[in-house]
This record gives sequence, structure tokens and C-alpha cells, in this order.
Amino acid sequence: MKKLTDATVAQLNNILLGKDKQVRLSLCGLLARGHLLIEDIPGMGKTTLSHALARVTGLSYQRIQFTSDLLPADVLGFSMYDKEAGALVFHKGPIFAQVVLADEINRASPRTQSALLEAMEEQQVSIEGETRPLPKPFFVIATQNPLEQGGTYPLPESQLDRFLMRLRLGYPDPRAERELLEGEDRRTLTAKMQPQLSHSDLKTLQDAVSRVSTSPALLDYVQRLLDHSRRMPGVVYGLSPRAGLGLVRAARAWALMDGRHHVLPDDIQAVFPSVAEHRLEQGEAGKSVERVRELLNTVPVIA
Repeated sequence: MKKLTDATVAQLNNILLGKDKQVRLSLCGLLARGHLLIEDIPGMGKTTLSHALARVTGLSYQRIQFTSDLLPADVLGFSMYDKEAGALVFHKGPIFAQVVLADEINRASPRTQSALLEAMEEQQVSIEGETRPLPKPFFVIATQNPLEQGGTYPLPESQLDRFLMRLRLGYPDPRAERELLEGEDRRTLTAKMQPQLSHSDLKTLQDAVSRVSTSPALLDYVQRLLDHSRRMPGVVYGLSPRAGLGLVRAARAWALMDGRHHVLPDDIQAVFPSVAEHRLEQGEAGKSVERVRELLNTVPVIA
């Protein structure tokens, strides 16, 4: 299994240069059956990463450009009268893909943002009184512009909590940027990518994540992190039980990618910032990084 994930990461690293940790975390989120939020300024490779991830896994891909006038029906789909059928025929929206890129999600109104909630949590959508299942696997990658940029609507805590992880790509280092400037266009390279994981390979890896063992002592450590987050000064809402479940699931996926069938404290610490930061921000930009650092530095691994 490690060979499969290493080959997948290596191919993604050929597209997104100098971002090995972010690439590994994005694949980790897919294996853990979570959803991914990428926050950064435009032009940092957010769309490239999402498209490359779909290509390397051979999954169907749809991109939805979120704008202020986007309606829920533009995401979910709608019914239209068909003369030949003599009845209303449902036309699926772009949400009915295995990898969905919700690009600049915080430029849409809260009403449209909420159209994703049921899809992300239940892997189904309810439209016109009928529940329709979404394809499996189903992976949402949402990109978000910094809130200080114009025309943005902050995602509510209830929606942020649906994302297993949040990543920031950041600027490339000088060496990677020079290679990017001298190399072939990333879109052309992405179009040439060949799948490294078949659907059965991906399902096998996702199923294997749930079988990675977690010791009672390790779960004690997770509980201490959750409990301490709920008692931190300035934090209105600490990490939820959903966050705790997501943290364990992500750590299992991280351990599996490292070739192990048991979770170590190092795995928890590797994924914890991505799982916790967006849940601890609570309207104070930049504070979540300090809070996560404090949790990792002050909460003991062994009580």
C-alpha cells in the first residue's frame, strides 16, 4: 500500500512543486473519506492541485465557480419538462461527480454555500422531495480567498466543521519557483497525467484506513487535546466530537501512507494543524495557528 501512495504522491509532486507536505495531506484527506478546504490568495495552485488529484486517481471531476449570483440549483441540478418524455426530467448538477472543486466558495451567498452541507455530510442531496445518492467516492475540495479580499462571505462554523482539513499552499521556495518558470505549463502536464490508483485500489486503501489500530493511550492523548481546546482562553467553542473523529481518521490515513498499521503520536501531531486550525479560528484571523501550537506544546503525550 505504501508503494501505491508513494507513487501517487510522487506524480502529484511533479505538478505541484515544492509542496510535498500539502500534497500528502490532500491525499490523506481523500483516503480518510473527508473533505478539503484550501485557503490562499489566487494563483497559488489550488485549482491545479484539485484537478491533478482527480487525474491521478482516475476519478470524475467537476469544477464549480462560486459567484455572488450562483444559485443552489446551479450546484445540485434541476428538473425541466421534456416534450418527448411528456414529464419533468431531472438534469444533474456538477455536484454529481466524484471529485468536486468548489472554487472560491466564499464568494457565493450563504444560501448557495449551504447547498453543499447535506452533500458533504450525507453523500446525498434532496431535491424536489427526492433523495438522490452521490457517486462514491465523493470528495469535495473547496478553495477560499482570504476574508480581507473584497466580495467574500465568511463560511459559518457549521460549514467549516464539515471539512476534515484546511490547507494553505503558500509561495513556492526559490528553487521550485524557478523550475516552475522554466518548465512546461502545469495545465498541459496535468492533462498528460495517468491514473496511479484504480477505483479498486482507492477503495482498498480507504477501507484499510479504518483497520489501522489506535491504542487506548493514544486515544487518551486525543481526548486531552480536545478537552484542552475547550478550556482555552478566548475560544468560544472548542474542538467538537466530529473534529475528534476526523483527527483519528486522518491520523490513521497518515499512518497507512507511512506503511504502518498502527497510529503513533507523531501521526496525530502531523495532521492536527490541518484538522484543528479552521475550527479554532472563530473570527480571529491568525489566532488559530497560535492556539494549535499551544495545544501541541502544552498537552502531554503521556499523562
